[in-house]
Amino acid sequence: MNHFDLAYRTLADDNNKVFIAVAGNIGCGKTTLTRKLSEKLGWHPHFESVEDNPYLSDFYKDMRAFSFPLQVYFLTHRFNGHRSIERSNSSSIQDRSIYEDAHIFARALYESGEMTARDYQNYLGLYRTMIDYISPPTLMIFLRRSVKKLMERISLRGRDCEKNIPLDYIERLNTYYEDWFKSYDAGKCLLIDTDELDFLNNQVHFDELVKRMHDAIDQKDLFYTFWQQ
Repeated sequence: MNHFDLAYRTLADDNNKVFIAVAGNIGCGKTTLTRKLSEKLGWHPHFESVEDNPYLSDFYKDMRAFSFPLQVYFLTHRFNGHRSIERSNSSSIQDRSIYEDAHIFARALYESGEMTARDYQNYLGLYRTMIDYISPPTLMIFLRRSVKKLMERISLRGRDCEKNIPLDYIERLNTYYEDWFKSYDAGKCLLIDTDELDFLNNQVHFDELVKRMHDAIDQKDLFYTFWQQ
């Protein structure tokens, strides 16, 4: 058995429950990676609410008016997803984590003047209360991508709600992601530069990522789900 086979078999084993979160800026490839990992390893996927989000389109047209309700919506959606994963007996992978809501998006909106200080403090109070009720993922995967590549990807996928995203907004988010990458201490993490990677079409790239994920998780964290027996 080679090292790739071992990584796949260990991570796909029903007796090893893992919770993986995929973090990164808009257009970095989180959804693509989440979907492929769930398909190849048999994990349950939890996707970000985009198409059915009642605020997103309005937010990109008027960020100041819709920043607070949008962030509360995302916070609630991701908290419920996180709790559902924790209660499940199966391995799961989450497209964007609850931590990004506060450390990246709410911060960006507040510091750019698109969210008032009153709303921001209210939001942070909600966030801090929620995270007291959850445990961090087994592994946080950070997907890093340059602003140029992010804008290319956003344009290529052609979502109506993203057509008006300002370049400086994506630049600001990338800066905040870099800050967060360096300070994240809630649990184990793995940083992946994705400018030159193609997880969807290049099997070698995907195999190497799975191997790095396996190596980043201590064996004691691949715990035995005795309640399934």
